[in-house]
Amino acid sequence: MERAAHERRAALLEVRASGRRLSGYAATFGAEARIGRVRETIAPGAFAGALGGDVLALLDHDPGKVLGRTRSGTLRLFEDAKGLAFDLELPDTQAGADVLALATRGDLGGMSFGFTVPAGGEAWHGERRTLTRVQLHEISVVSAWPAYPDTSLALRAMPGLVERERRQRALVLAEVARAVG
Repeated sequence: MERAAHERRAALLEVRASGRRLSGYAATFGAEARIGRVRETIAPGAFAGALGGDVLALLDHDPGKVLGRTRSGTLRLFEDAKGLAFDLELPDTQAGADVLALATRGDLGGMSFGFTVPAGGEAWHGERRTLTRVQLHEISVVSAWPAYPDTSLALRAMPGLVERERRQRALVLAEVARAVG
């Protein structure tokens, strides 16, 4: 049996940061990506069969930088009319802090997803490929260039988030100094 190739697609998409949560879209339906001479789109329903498994949220597709997963409930995925939506509870790790800082500053490049295409999961019309069914392995927060350039990126941080975190760190440091001294 031939093994399906693992593929990745990146996109500049609407992502919102609020507290330690990141939410938005990892993929949108109907947006066109140019991959060499091929033009690719994702059909509504393409992710429906893949949402029941254990899907990871990673930083830059790095399995050493897990941000969440569906099995633990820290990553929630669902399809709506627009595409593959996600809600991610960022961990209190260096990778989570980095993503939060980049989202707050507006520096995130977008989202990506890693997938394979099962038999019958794509339709070809000349150099046009439509993904109709995919096996989703992971979504990633990335700083790379998008495969789906027609999408938009709208990163918004909760007002006062940076200042509130700075004050919280100062209080923790003061507590530690009191306990040590």
